[in-house]
Amino acid sequence: MKFNIEVEMTPEELRRLAGLPDVSGLQQEMLNKISEKMAQGIEGFDAANLLKPYLPEHLQSLTAMQKVFWENLLKSTPGASTTERAPSEEK
Repeated sequence: MKFNIEVEMTPEELRRLAGLPDVSGLQQEMLNKISEKMAQGIEGFDAANLLKPYLPEHLQSLTAMQKVFWENLLKSTPGASTTERAPSEEK
């Protein structure tokens, strides 16, 4: 026996039904702060710094992320030497 149930609801209604918090205010506040900093032209402002709190400690630098990416890529590529250097490491 097969049942098909179709429900029409907005994303807002689904969020409420699932019991998820409304973060639209927080999202708007963060976007306003980012816009203000970008408009001010703060020297040294880097959008990547906004992601730091959400990354594990060992991946907080772009170089570390690239290194992990290349190490995993080389491990998963058949015939690739593990002694090859990632492009970011070549000088």
